[in-house]
Amino acid sequence: KCRPRAGVDTDRGGPSYHEASMSPATVAITLILAVLATATAVYWGFVLGRLIRLARHTPLLEDGLGLPVVDDLVSVIVPAHDEARVIERMVASMRAQRDARIELVVVLDRCTDDTLARLEAAAEDDPRIRPIVNDTCPDDWAGKCHAASVGAAAARGDWLLFTDADVRFDVDVIRAAVAIADAESIDLLSAYTRLTSGHWWEAVVQPPAAITLLRMFPPDRTNHVERPRSFANGQFMLFGRAFYDRLGGHAAVKDDLLEDLAFAKAVHRLDGRVRVVDSGEMIQTSMYESLQDLLGGWRRIFIESCHRNIGRMNRNVVRVAGAGLGPVCAVGSLAVGIVVASLGGTLLGVLAILAGVAGLAFSGAALYVVFGRGGMPRIGILGWPIGCLLVAGAIRGGAVDLARGRPVRWGGRAYVIEPERPVRA
Repeated sequence: KCRPRAGVDTDRGGPSYHEASMSPATVAITLILAVLATATAVYWGFVLGRLIRLARHTPLLEDGLGLPVVDDLVSVIVPAHDEARVIERMVASMRAQRDARIELVVVLDRCTDDTLARLEAAAEDDPRIRPIVNDTCPDDWAGKCHAASVGAAAARGDWLLFTDADVRFDVDVIRAAVAIADAESIDLLSAYTRLTSGHWWEAVVQPPAAITLLRMFPPDRTNHVERPRSFANGQFMLFGRAFYDRLGGHAAVKDDLLEDLAFAKAVHRLDGRVRVVDSGEMIQTSMYESLQDLLGGWRRIFIESCHRNIGRMNRNVVRVAGAGLGPVCAVGSLAVGIVVASLGGTLLGVLAILAGVAGLAFSGAALYVVFGRGGMPRIGILGWPIGCLLVAGAIRGGAVDLARGRPVRWGGRAYVIEPERPVRA
């Protein structure tokens, strides 16, 4: 008598593979990936909704163009240490400002290159350009902070705008910013700037770093009238002169690792108003010249943004790494689902495929928005997992520095900082 061979379905006339016949390891891996892909879809769906909401409620710098022009003198103060590479571009953008009375005070802080010569050539004897050569810095000051203080002391304007030499301004930036600050009685106006992506590591690292900072300081919280979360961006800080002097100037924040956050907190302590706007394409910043400098700079930023709290930093390590690995899990779920379905595990395979597609769809849509609004090339989305892991490593490195009491170097000064307890925003 003929007996059916093992594994042959005599009713269908072909091989039969069912979920029940799969190895427990295959089923477990498929389920785990499907669950992670589903979690990825939920997380990025929330992020996408949050981004849409923030876009509707974030004030824009360009809104100031619809307000009356303010005729006050604005002193633009730029600390510059060996900025020959970018100083001509900065001077040109200042000279091109429209509908604004300005003076550009450039403090050349112990420069060893030809920054001064390039500045003077770009100025073309424009009386609004005032270079100040500074050859010293006290031991208890960071170089940039001290140079900004020197510039403020020499400034003659009713408004003081502190910015960096590597920041590129649209022709209407100052006119728009001063109009907003004057119309709304803002004591400190700051801006989210557009980060450049001239190097691959900028396109890969800057987006996850920036969105992590945005999650900590979303515009609707930083601009909240009753319970604001103190935040400012040191690349663009506009003060009314009287309030800046009332704060005590840069001397009041010289011992802080991030003077911009310290300024925002100081303004709130004096019941002043801080406003943060989105500059869109009106302000562009090239922050760092190497991947190592970029990661070191973000490490310093996240130490202070997390209030020097090691537990909070470690939680952000998990969040950032998870945000990077989520799309990878979605790809894995999709791939494994296709294989399982092809082997006859129809239900389990379809579930894994659907979870993978959902995870990729929501994460892809959200990242498309993130990279687009940040002005980053969208091809950088492919490097999102790598960027997240690098940012998570920078945050973890900051937590280790805190735990071990390692000094953080910035501006020519070593800061020995100690962990702090969580601060309720």
